[in-house]
Amino acid sequence: MPNEPSDRPDEPAENISGGPRGGGEHTVTPAESSDPEPTTRAEAVVDNLGERYWQKAYGGRDAFECLVRTILSQNTSDTASQPAHDSLLARYGGSADRTGAEDGGAGLASALATAEQDELAETISAAGLYNQKSETIIRLAGRIVEEYEGEAGFDEFVKSGHPDEVRDTLLKMKGVGPKTADCVLLFSGGRGGVFPVDTHVHRIARRMGLAPANADHEEVREAIESAIPPGKCGFGHTAMIQFGREYCTARKPACLDGPEACPLVEQCDQVGVDELSGEVIDPADVPADD
Repeated sequence: MPNEPSDRPDEPAENISGGPRGGGEHTVTPAESSDPEPTTRAEAVVDNLGERYWQKAYGGRDAFECLVRTILSQNTSDTASQPAHDSLLARYGGSADRTGAEDGGAGLASALATAEQDELAETISAAGLYNQKSETIIRLAGRIVEEYEGEAGFDEFVKSGHPDEVRDTLLKMKGVGPKTADCVLLFSGGRGGVFPVDTHVHRIARRMGLAPANADHEEVREAIESAIPPGKCGFGHTAMIQFGREYCTARKPACLDGPEACPLVEQCDQVGVDELSGEVIDPADVPADD
């Protein structure tokens, strides 16, 4: 596995899914937290992150719009993908018309299913990889219209279907990977126990020793989901991303400035981080102990 890519200088200061405006139905109060004392180190880490940033319950977003939003965010930052998302909704209808086939309205899925690819690519160009993403969005929109009669039917499936069935169905859609499927399950379906793994989560979980150093994204997801209560997965995911932006960056984690610089240093194995030399490598590249 190659070393981590350089940190993105254009990432916004705050995770788009966190903070007071980042979706989420409500802030979880201490009385709603499950166990007063964490039973695993992963749970203790998530509890600390929740206290530092936010404890929110997610769910309720329109499933198809969430799917599109996550595709736009692939391999780019929120700073780039958010304008693309806004432009797409402005041109193709968005939240102003989600009625779909039920009452004859066009609906976002129907509008995108019949969109000209070059026009859509131009609309979402801020997100990067716009030719590939526009092709994927048009193809998925057509499938949503054909199989679910529009986004209303798809939304019902995501919110009421069995989580395993929903995830398997999403993963069978070309262009939808595990992180995209899990984001739809979390932010639209509001499913507990879903911890999407992006580059920040993948790096931090292995660096801290919450997952094996050579674990892939799916293995990291399985390790974390098995170690924390379902209700803590949502805010654990978004808060860990924020922690990755502020402290546990790819090239220069805060611990290199001394143990007092990182609030989670006592819970971290610092796999791949050498405080003395300042060298930082991917955890998977750390030589195994003899």
